[in-house]
Amino acid sequence: MHLSVIIPAYNEAKRLPGTLESVNAYLSKQSYEYEILVVNDGSTDATESVISKLQIPNFKLISNKINRGKGAVVKQGMLAASGDYRLFMDADNSTMIDQIENFFPWLKQGYDVVIGSLAVPGAQVVRGEPWYRVLAGKLGNKFIQIFAVWGIHDTQRGFKLFSAKAAQDIFSRLTIFGWGFDVEALAVARKLGYKIKEVPVIWNNDPNSKVNIWAYPKVLMQTLQVRWNLLTGKYVK
Repeated sequence: MHLSVIIPAYNEAKRLPGTLESVNAYLSKQSYEYEILVVNDGSTDATESVISKLQIPNFKLISNKINRGKGAVVKQGMLAASGDYRLFMDADNSTMIDQIENFFPWLKQGYDVVIGSLAVPGAQVVRGEPWYRVLAGKLGNKFIQIFAVWGIHDTQRGFKLFSAKAAQDIFSRLTIFGWGFDVEALAVARKLGYKIKEVPVIWNNDPNSKVNIWAYPKVLMQTLQVRWNLLTGKYVK
């Protein structure tokens, strides 16, 4: 299995079918073997029943009865996947699967973690966020860099690719299952010596995004927890 695509889902009955069809349409044209894993995070809508009826090859559904948080189900999917490379992407398809073509060359250059970014040259925003979210994101990133992952300019984009070894090493150690899990994953990757590459992506903000303004202070608090974990050797086994 060359590629596993992990998509976390919570109440995504409306958006997820279109995303899955888009992902499959692209992957079905590739020469490599792939799988698509949706990890249902205890959805209370018709997510499970809707996607169970889709006729998509190489598709697997992991369904949880309770809501545990995006980080928890991304971790679950990463550890359950079988691909040599494992990508997690958002259910809203804000960064489309074809962007992965720009990631693979970096893997050949020795990077085990390649992440989508809007903060490096070449990134494109089709439809942007409200100004207050842009400002909060920029200020928050400075905080995140200082306390957890210096030099990484966009930690929160939901489009990240890991080698199988990196995925197992990193996600098996994660302790934060809220919005700050991205920060923790990258901090653990660096702690373990994995090379991280930020790659520009095309991003189309979904106006129905589930990330609200209150997510930002939560990420900052979780970043402080990551910092403490780093200082106390939490991630070293």
